[in-house]
Amino acid sequence: MAPVNVVTSAGQYPIHIAPGRLQHIADSVPENATRLVVISNPVVDGFYGDMLRQALASLNKPVLTIIVADGESFKSLDTLNIIYDRMLGEKLDRRAVVLALGGGVIGDMAGFAAATYMRGIRYMQIPTTLLAQVDSSVGGKTAVNHPLGKNMIGAFYQPVSVDIDINVLRTLPAREVSAGLAEVIKYGLILDREFFEWCENNVKQLVALDADALAYAIGRCCELKAQVVSEDEKETGLRAILNLGHTFGHAIEAGLGFGTWLHGEAVACGLVQAAVLSGKVLGLPSTDIKRVRALVRAIGCPDIAPDFGESTWLDLMQGDKKTEGGEIRYVLMSAIGKAQVRAAPLKLVQETLSLTVGDIAIDRDFQQGQAMAQNQA
Repeated sequence: MAPVNVVTSAGQYPIHIAPGRLQHIADSVPENATRLVVISNPVVDGFYGDMLRQALASLNKPVLTIIVADGESFKSLDTLNIIYDRMLGEKLDRRAVVLALGGGVIGDMAGFAAATYMRGIRYMQIPTTLLAQVDSSVGGKTAVNHPLGKNMIGAFYQPVSVDIDINVLRTLPAREVSAGLAEVIKYGLILDREFFEWCENNVKQLVALDADALAYAIGRCCELKAQVVSEDEKETGLRAILNLGHTFGHAIEAGLGFGTWLHGEAVACGLVQAAVLSGKVLGLPSTDIKRVRALVRAIGCPDIAPDFGESTWLDLMQGDKKTEGGEIRYVLMSAIGKAQVRAAPLKLVQETLSLTVGDIAIDRDFQQGQAMAQNQA
């Protein structure tokens, strides 16, 4: 398919989406790059590192590989310093180019390292998870976590390209596929009712990694995100709607400990909670709330949130980046395909929590087995 172009204040860059794109990655490397820095984790590098380096060999440019631990618990300033130490030790100059080979954690950290090394060098996103392909690799958000909040230390810094190889999804665990599909259906909920309905009708194909279904879904998500980023690059208005489900989802991640649930799993559960709150605040029809819950279940994600206790829940949500003047702001839907950011009365938030949290097992492998069994029943 033709590249999707993202237009920003710094210029524009392409999103290439194709099976086997990794083997043509040299086409995206800036001609004047002096050195290439591949940042990845042990698992992804084991699958695709050699393939990437072989594809880069034709450029005759030195390639440095930096392997760091993956997972939300390692998305930290400590890990970032490991990257800086290697880059500084190798005396990389300002024309070096970083290649982020991995999921959202690697993409965020590598992007932030590029944004801050020598006040900014170029980088490329090569996302290897579905969630990263449809969301975190596009739009230039880079960050690391802090014990007091997720993604609270970061920068808006756009890549020079995003290269999406659909074939790499074949090695993803089923749990990672489910987590990525949460972000896919999010786009339909906030911007495109017809796409949400398409997801409902094609959910089995998506879960089964059908190539045609994936290509369409990834392409449509990238088109929608590119549209939003082009209008609001630094999240001063419209772009905040991309965080549907994230106020609740980030609270789940922080409350359980980063990495206990995958980001997409927490967001999926947050989508259900946001839908329930949308019904109370904006009158989202109960039939649509049921549709959201049903689709979350169909992709194999949790629809019941952990019960931390009301006060803990509210404290965790206070750390959300959309909070203004101490007031928690939520992305809510007046209808499927229409979203807005606004505050919600505390009483309605409390009612929503009472309806959406419960005593649940936090072992997601066990939960996913339950969900899949329900889908097949």
